[in-house]
Amino acid sequence: MKVGRLKGRVALVTGSARGIGKAVVLKMIEEGASVVATDILDCELSQVLAEFITAGGDVLVHAADVSKAAEVSRLVDHAIQRFGAIDILVNNAGIVRPAPLEAVSEEDWDKVLSINMKGAFYCTRSTAPFMKEQRYGKIVNIGSRASLGKLDRTAYSASKAGLIGMTRTWALELSAYNINVNYVGPGPIETELFSTANPAESKQTKAIIEGIPLKRMGKPEEVAHLVSFLSSDEASFITGQSIFICGGLTVGLAHF
Repeated sequence: MKVGRLKGRVALVTGSARGIGKAVVLKMIEEGASVVATDILDCELSQVLAEFITAGGDVLVHAADVSKAAEVSRLVDHAIQRFGAIDILVNNAGIVRPAPLEAVSEEDWDKVLSINMKGAFYCTRSTAPFMKEQRYGKIVNIGSRASLGKLDRTAYSASKAGLIGMTRTWALELSAYNINVNYVGPGPIETELFSTANPAESKQTKAIIEGIPLKRMGKPEEVAHLVSFLSSDEASFITGQSIFICGGLTVGLAHF
């Protein structure tokens, strides 16, 4: 019988109802971890629970808005009450509101940074004390290739670039407690979030695919494999790093 590399660990994954977050939860289950799955999409989270259970997981679902400190505190308390620990945190929750610079509203700016940056901050601030006490932890922040620049993504690229800075700072602050902090920057991945901003048959989407050296979109499961590795003891000497999983887009000539 295969013993997963995350056997006995407890993982908290935000934005778990769909896309990359859902794929990460399923991979964590496959690798033997118990999982706390959270999302603001309460109905979708409840629906996907059956899939998590079918996969054999010991899963707690808890709907929460990670941009609200009080809700994050309740989430973490619930996780500790249920499992007694949080060994792995995957800050995946995020939104994108595409717009060229002059069309970016203050509301859109505040909303994107509130979820994408403040959400990761609240979740990490709330879980860090438990990881420090047990002198063990793995934190993976899900960013984006857009952190390097992308058309019509002023707020989104700012939030994901800011997450790189927080990743490096947290890696320095938490290293003494045997806590690893890393950043995963997906490129174009076949998710609901990407499809909403980039309709399948649009010229922009076709141009994006053409600009990817591997000439295809990535799959959520491919991101989940990388997150699982960084969450394991096999990656114990990796911290403060930004790893892009984008089909080679970051080294290509395209600027989509």
